[in-house]
Amino acid sequence: MDEFIIFSKTGLTHVLNLHSYDHLLFLIALSVPYVAKDWKRILILISSFTLGHTISLLLSVFNIVKVLDSWVELLILATILITAFYNIIIIGKSSKNSTITFIATVTVFFGILHGLGFSNYFNTLLPGKPIDKLLPLLEFSIGIEVAQIIVVIAVLILAFISQTLLRFNKRDFVLLMSSFVLGVVVPLILENPILKK
Repeated sequence: MDEFIIFSKTGLTHVLNLHSYDHLLFLIALSVPYVAKDWKRILILISSFTLGHTISLLLSVFNIVKVLDSWVELLILATILITAFYNIIIIGKSSKNSTITFIATVTVFFGILHGLGFSNYFNTLLPGKPIDKLLPLLEFSIGIEVAQIIVVIAVLILAFISQTLLRFNKRDFVLLMSSFVLGVVVPLILENPILKK
């Protein structure tokens, strides 16, 4: 039970860490087009992300994939940029018109990239045989899923307050939040060592 708490807490803090906020930015961009009644769709999306994240950690644990951190970091930032731009492009169109299969598939891919960014640290966190890392990996993934649900609930509450109490319309809220995400991520992309070479 102690190990479950340790690794699920590690997953929780991996997402809720303000010093490593790329995951938070992605979750904000992913969830701002939705409202509370879309909770099933949002749950599918964040679970798709967790699935991708877990797949990449599995590939890393079994030494199937090794990555260069600088490239993965750039690709992670690109996924956030794409998600925020996507929100701006589809603004005003009903989110129900977009197929969940397409968005979930893209989200799995983004999860794989984000997981690769954490894979080197995860392997140093758990020395030993790959098979011994499977249960901690599952516990870590549970922590990630719980943390993502917390972030999404916070975004949905913010959307409710903005749209109900502050009288923002949904379009303005999505534009504002997506622009905020872009405003944070674009300078990070420009500062990436690969682009500065």
